[in-house]
Amino acid sequence: MLSVKKMRSARWRMARTAMLLAAFFATSAQALPSFARQTGMDCAACHVGGFGPQLTPAGVMFKLTGYTDTDGKDQKIPVSAMILMSKSRTAADQDPAPDHLNANNNVLMDEASIFLAGRLTENMGAFVQVTHNGVDHSNSLDQADVRYARAIEVGGKDAIVGLSVNNNPGVQDPFNSTPIWKFPFVKSPAGVGEGDATLINGGLEGRVMGASAYTLFDKAVYAELGSYRSMPPALQRRLGLGGEDQQRLGPNAYWRLAWFQDKKSQAYHVGVFGWNASLEPDRTVSAPRNKYNDVGIDGGYQFLGIRQHIFTFNGSYIAEKKTDGATSDVTRLKESRMNASYFFNQTWGASAGLFSTHGSDPLVDSRGHLVQLDWTPWGKEESVAPDPFAWANVRLGAQYWIYNKFAGDTASAKDHNMLYLFAWTSF
Repeated sequence: MLSVKKMRSARWRMARTAMLLAAFFATSAQALPSFARQTGMDCAACHVGGFGPQLTPAGVMFKLTGYTDTDGKDQKIPVSAMILMSKSRTAADQDPAPDHLNANNNVLMDEASIFLAGRLTENMGAFVQVTHNGVDHSNSLDQADVRYARAIEVGGKDAIVGLSVNNNPGVQDPFNSTPIWKFPFVKSPAGVGEGDATLINGGLEGRVMGASAYTLFDKAVYAELGSYRSMPPALQRRLGLGGEDQQRLGPNAYWRLAWFQDKKSQAYHVGVFGWNASLEPDRTVSAPRNKYNDVGIDGGYQFLGIRQHIFTFNGSYIAEKKTDGATSDVTRLKESRMNASYFFNQTWGASAGLFSTHGSDPLVDSRGHLVQLDWTPWGKEESVAPDPFAWANVRLGAQYWIYNKFAGDTASAKDHNMLYLFAWTSF
């Protein structure tokens, strides 16, 4: 019988192999079909407003079942692509200017991505993104989620059970409401964002890989449990992430529990999630590990009606407790996010969001709000084959960020106010 140590080693070898194979196929495939082409459905069936990470109940189920739903027709290669371009202007020039950028008035191709996105086998699918960064002109593995899922029956109730191998805690979340998918769904690389973030909010920048088991019971109760480990520096370099990050993740557990209700004309969920982890600051130097305890609550509501007028609301709160391994000092960080959106005919959108970060160190405190207006011309029911735009979409939008405080400073916070114009397309 295998020892526990050998079983763990085998599990992580399998996870690493799955990630590498997915990244290889994402970069080597030629055709560019999308999820919509695979299922024969319009984009608006699964995405609120026809574009972006906000998922309808149909989108939630598509993700839970491993990206495997299909219209039954063969010869579809699960590959798509995305390009994001923008112009950013801040209220005052940035001093010093951000790396690779001007002090102000930046016009950029923010990023270009290719995806392995869809059904691989009857029960297995993937969402794997390889991205070209238009700021520093690097190429790297971005988000990755490879799944196996199947439907079963438990006590006379329907259930979905699955396994996700992924590289970022929360990327696998079926409701796309954990920090990695937070509003705004695109933002300027020339801006300052929302300030300091918790470990669960991208603290390790996709430099981990892990596996989690999940279930949706009776179409209502979602539960997930998983664990992660740091990618070795050599693997980080191979995936385009660079090898300079020498942090090493120790024992950890990611968990998620949520209640979900699909009422057809409306839907909602409420949940809790967390990541308990220890992190070695530098694997090249023997030192005590820092301990993190991140706990969050979140919820979302959608009024879908007959899809002519759609309203959504999402909110989350994360509390982080960090214990320094060397000094036993405790620091705390709290993040609050809220946003609401309205879409008319799944085409014209208006959104507003609030953000706040508060910590033990007042120099990390930031708060502000933003508004976004956007136009999404395709991806609706009328956009079906042979329409040339049936399997493509674009969103043109404008954001305006307003800061009341940034990094503990209120006097000059308004200097970071920013207008961000973007063109975001996928095909």
